[in-house]
Amino acid sequence: MKADIRVALVGNPNTGKSTLFNVLTGLNQKIGNFPGVTVDKKVGYTQLPDGRTAEIVDLPGTYSLYPKSKDESIVFSVLADRSNPLVPDLVVIILDASSLKRNLLLYTQVADLKIPTIIALNMMDMAAKAGIEIQINALAVQLGVPIVPISARKSEGIDKLKQAISFSNKVALQQSSIDVRSIAPRLIDSISSELKIDNPYLALQLAHQHEHLRFLTPEESERIEQLEHEHGFHSQKAQGTETIARYAYINELMYDTVKIPATAHDETFSNKIDRVLTHKIFGFIIFFAILLFMFQAIFSWASYPMDLIESFFMWAQDSLNNTLPAGPLTSLLVDGVVAGLSGVLVFIPQIAILFAFISILEDTGYMSRVTFMMDRLMRKVGLNGKSVVPLIGGFACAVPSIMSTRTIENWKDRMITIMVTPLVACSARLPVYTLLIALVVPDDKVWGIFSLQGLALTAMYVFSLLSAIIVAWVFKLILKSRERGYFIMELPVYRMPRWSNVAFSMYDRSKSFVFEAGKVIIAISIILWVLASYGPGDRFEKLDQKYARAEYTLSLTPEQLQTAIATEKLENSYAGALGHFIEPAIRPLGYDWKIGIALITSFAAREVFVGTMATIYSVSGGDGNTASVLQKMRDAKNPKTQQPVFTLAVAFSLMMFYAFAMQCASTVAIVYRETKSWRWPAIQFAYMTVLAYVVSFITYHLLK
Repeated sequence: MKADIRVALVGNPNTGKSTLFNVLTGLNQKIGNFPGVTVDKKVGYTQLPDGRTAEIVDLPGTYSLYPKSKDESIVFSVLADRSNPLVPDLVVIILDASSLKRNLLLYTQVADLKIPTIIALNMMDMAAKAGIEIQINALAVQLGVPIVPISARKSEGIDKLKQAISFSNKVALQQSSIDVRSIAPRLIDSISSELKIDNPYLALQLAHQHEHLRFLTPEESERIEQLEHEHGFHSQKAQGTETIARYAYINELMYDTVKIPATAHDETFSNKIDRVLTHKIFGFIIFFAILLFMFQAIFSWASYPMDLIESFFMWAQDSLNNTLPAGPLTSLLVDGVVAGLSGVLVFIPQIAILFAFISILEDTGYMSRVTFMMDRLMRKVGLNGKSVVPLIGGFACAVPSIMSTRTIENWKDRMITIMVTPLVACSARLPVYTLLIALVVPDDKVWGIFSLQGLALTAMYVFSLLSAIIVAWVFKLILKSRERGYFIMELPVYRMPRWSNVAFSMYDRSKSFVFEAGKVIIAISIILWVLASYGPGDRFEKLDQKYARAEYTLSLTPEQLQTAIATEKLENSYAGALGHFIEPAIRPLGYDWKIGIALITSFAAREVFVGTMATIYSVSGGDGNTASVLQKMRDAKNPKTQQPVFTLAVAFSLMMFYAFAMQCASTVAIVYRETKSWRWPAIQFAYMTVLAYVVSFITYHLLK
């Protein structure tokens, strides 16, 4: 889509910047990477009142233009590099009206770059509740920029903001906040002269950041370094001088335009709640109780829609079998495509419920409290408190969680976090866990409230967190580094969740699961059907001749005969040969060759296990057998012992294998991209595979 104007959203973390981005762009947005780096780039489009289209770029949250992470460094690079393809025509700075003093620091820095700017004064309702009075017109006059009061969560003031963006070509350049040139006059003059720069603050920022700016040539960077030495420039001292001057300006500005009542300094309602929710003992109990409720709900609330989806696919398979002529194409459609599709769609209710809860916890501000609480525990195992964010995010998916480790400055802390994040139970494991738990754990109630199945699922998720922490402690002893990490974060105030945002999260994640994981699952299901329906040489012809003999046709019913043929053909197929090849290695874990096929195919994505089971048991069940995959696995018998294949020991051994094994090609790829080396993903794959085998072996032999 071609836009008429490009607008960059800039603001501190927790000011509602991402909420405003979603309100402005709706579903019309996409996520990529900023050029040359692996930092996420969110871009969307919105229609302006004058009929033009605006491209909205959501820049990473930052407290100032002095970066502390890769994400934060993007902000200055985009704003300062006039040759950058994402350079904005206009900057919309989102300020939290209830914390104006802290937010204005970033505004004054951006303003001094002399880019046309509009202020979106967000959270006006929170400021009013705290008794803070802001004279918006007076503030706008003193700053020299338009100020639009909004409430992004309630979508209030958005039309006025769009109107202000429409008039951006008429926005006057804002007032300078401080005398920048006085901080380092000779250096600023020298850089301005040699690099042909007409903005003193840009010249000062180049002196601070030239080593990390891609838009400077090596020669320009080296020359700036020489000028720094010539003029005795000290970066940290200059930053301190600048910050003091800016806050002096901000204090004077707010004295004239903002009234903060004395009661606003009293203990807030959020702080009172935090006394309980972040308590060193009760905080963890409450967190565990919330997890327990989440996973109870995933089992109980999702059961009815899952049954409906399952019944629909059984009806569809029956209808197709009865309507279409028997043959390989019908078998491919019914046993390959439809069976694989059912293995994807049946878990949508559980995925949607999981992400609804995660969205609510993030939206209310509670997830930040979990991060704060876990920091105490993280430090004991040698991790930085910032490691908690990727670990908690790992409940959703390891890939974006590993990408989020860029905010961790300490190399050792970052590497340990990357190495252990895949151990946290992600949403891809959810279909595997729920299927296996439903197989062997009865749907009984404990104390009339808690479902045994929900308790088992909760235990798997808690176990995954504990495993990650223990492995992190081991890596702490192995990896050596002298760097020290630190953890600074702002706790947002508690708010009611935005239900539209929760609904969007459910829709977006479910769509992502269906279209991203679904494509892989269906593709593998089709390949698997081919491998399971054909075999090497003349094995299938010999089986047909064998079962055509009278000893079989007279002693077995047509249905029994069909099932026997299908089962033996599967065992002699290409897929069967592959399963039998690895069976000796996995037999000590309690697995047969059919499970072995699933272990191989699910390396592409863990949830492929379910689709593989659906396809394998559809093919081995014979034509017309359209029972659900759960029922087929429950009925599966060991041909030698006639005992169930999926016993308690086998099911929990499998869950332990998937809890530890690196069954995700995307995670391997992202670890390579983030570490720029195959060494780390190779080490990760090796230790996780060994760990998975050992723990599964122990689990199977303890339970059998």
